[in-house]
Amino acid sequence: MPKHIAVYCRVSSKTQDHRSQKGDLQAWANAQKRLPVVWYTDKFTGKTMDRPGWLKLESAFARGEVTTICCWRLDRLGRTAKGLTALFAELHERKVNLVSLKEGIDLSTPAGRMMANVIASMAQYETEVRAERALAGQAAARAAGKTWGGSKPGRRLRLTTEKERTIRTMHKAGESVAAIARAVEMSRPTVYGVLAR
Repeated sequence: MPKHIAVYCRVSSKTQDHRSQKGDLQAWANAQKRLPVVWYTDKFTGKTMDRPGWLKLESAFARGEVTTICCWRLDRLGRTAKGLTALFAELHERKVNLVSLKEGIDLSTPAGRMMANVIASMAQYETEVRAERALAGQAAARAAGKTWGGSKPGRRLRLTTEKERTIRTMHKAGESVAAIARAVEMSRPTVYGVLAR
């Protein structure tokens, strides 16, 4: 592939889409006239750099085909300060510029490199604090005697012939498995098991 400008767009889960980022990225890409623009996209967590779209982009800049990488925000590249800092150093060494639209960062300047490292550290800090809050909330709930998941201890649910009939009737009527499970007070795997027989 000839030299090009890379636009990298990532969302964290398969249920999200790239629309929130694409408008800004497309406007930036349209303004680039000197080289062709190639898009790289992922629907993958930012906790790892081992993502299909990113790996293609990484191969391209390792071969010297990429002059600039543009992303919507730095956290779209990754969420760990260690990973991002190593990436910034590698890009600088390979003379590949990085532009982050939302933070207004351009790695071609010393100030841009400094800001990128500060923001990467803040992104990792936010991720760690969020995880600590979740664990603290779970510990407090357990200490207060709260439980989640499963049915009440000692309660044994029985699948009766009447419930099996109801499951089949509701399924034929086009009801979702979740709605059927709620109606007969059984788990979805139990409903699937009845429907598979």
